[in-house]
Amino acid sequence: MFSEVMEFFGLERELDHLGFFETASQKHLEKELKITIAQGRLIAISGIVGSGKTTFLQRLMADLTKSKQIIVSRSLAVESSKVSLLTLMTALFYDLSPDKVEKVPSMSEKRERHLLELMKKCRSPVALFVDDAHGLHNQTLVSLKRLVELVRNNGDKLSVILAGHPKLKNDLKRPTLEEIGGRTHIFALEGIRGHQSEYIQWILTQAAKDKVQPTDILESSTISFLGERLSTPLQIEQYLTLAMNEAYQVGLKPITTEFMETVLAIGFDDLEPNLIRHGYNTKSIARLLNVRPAEVRSFLHGQLPRLENSGHERSDSQNWYSLVKCLLSIIVGRGALFRVSVRIMWVYCHLIWV
Repeated sequence: MFSEVMEFFGLERELDHLGFFETASQKHLEKELKITIAQGRLIAISGIVGSGKTTFLQRLMADLTKSKQIIVSRSLAVESSKVSLLTLMTALFYDLSPDKVEKVPSMSEKRERHLLELMKKCRSPVALFVDDAHGLHNQTLVSLKRLVELVRNNGDKLSVILAGHPKLKNDLKRPTLEEIGGRTHIFALEGIRGHQSEYIQWILTQAAKDKVQPTDILESSTISFLGERLSTPLQIEQYLTLAMNEAYQVGLKPITTEFMETVLAIGFDDLEPNLIRHGYNTKSIARLLNVRPAEVRSFLHGQLPRLENSGHERSDSQNWYSLVKCLLSIIVGRGALFRVSVRIMWVYCHLIWV
C-alpha cells in the first residue's frame, strides 16, 4: 500500500503481520495439540489457503520452545513436492545435534540408529513440524508413521505435525492410506470463521493511528458485508488493501458497501478458486480422477466437448452441468467422500454434456 493511501485513511502500519487474532476455537485447538504432541503422535492440521496455518504454527512452536518441555524441530525445505523422508530426517539431525553440524549417514540402517541415539540424548519429547504437507508423497507419509513408531518402541517420543490444505485431511481418509489415516490425529483449523467482522475491526484498529476508528475507514454496513463475503485473513487483507487503493483514487472515505461490491473480484468465490483453496489444483484433480488436466480445465470452465448422437437438449445438459458443479462445491466444503462422489459426478457430467 502506498504511503499516501495510508495517510489518507489514517493508517500507520500495513494490514499484514499485525499480530495474532485469537479465537476461542484456536485456544482450544492449541491446548489439544500440546497434549497430543507430548504423547508422541502423527498429527495433521488442515486449513484452507489463507486461514492462518503458518501464523498458528509459528505461535505454537514458539510456545513449545518457551516451555522447554518439548524440543522443536522443523523442515525448512521450500519445495514441498520434493520433500522426502530423508529431507525430514536431515532436519531432525540438524536440530537435535549439539554441534549443529551433524553429518547425516547415507545408509538407512545406520541413519535410523544414529537418530535413535540422538533422541535418547535429548531426554525430552521431540516435535517435527512440516508445513505445506499436502504435497508430500504417500510413501513419505507412511514412512513418517513408521518413524514415529520406531522412536516409540525405543522408549522415546517423536511427534510429526503435518500442516496443509484440506486435501491432506481428505487424502489421509482414503482407503489407500488406511495404514496411517487411522493412526493420525487430524485437527481442523477454522481460522476466523464466525469472527470475520470482529477480525476486520481488529485489523483496522491495529493498523490505524490512535484516534482513527474502523468506521472512519469502512462504513459499519461495509464491515458486515465483508464479514459475510470473505472467510480468511488473507482474503480480508487482500481486498481491504485493494479497496483502499481504489477509494483513494476517487477520494472516497469511508468506503461504502456499493463501492466494495465493485472491488470484489468477479468469480472470486467460484468453484475453481474454492478447489484451489482446499488444495486441489488442476494437476491434483486430474490425478485424483485419472483424467487429463485439459479435461479438468474444460470442466471447470464449462467447456467439456460435445458428445455425438445425443438426444439431450443443450439447455437440459447445461442445467445438469450446473447441478454437478453445485454438488461438487458442497462436497469440497464438507470434505466428505471426495474421490468417489466426484468421480461419479464426473461420469454423469460426461454422459449428459452435449
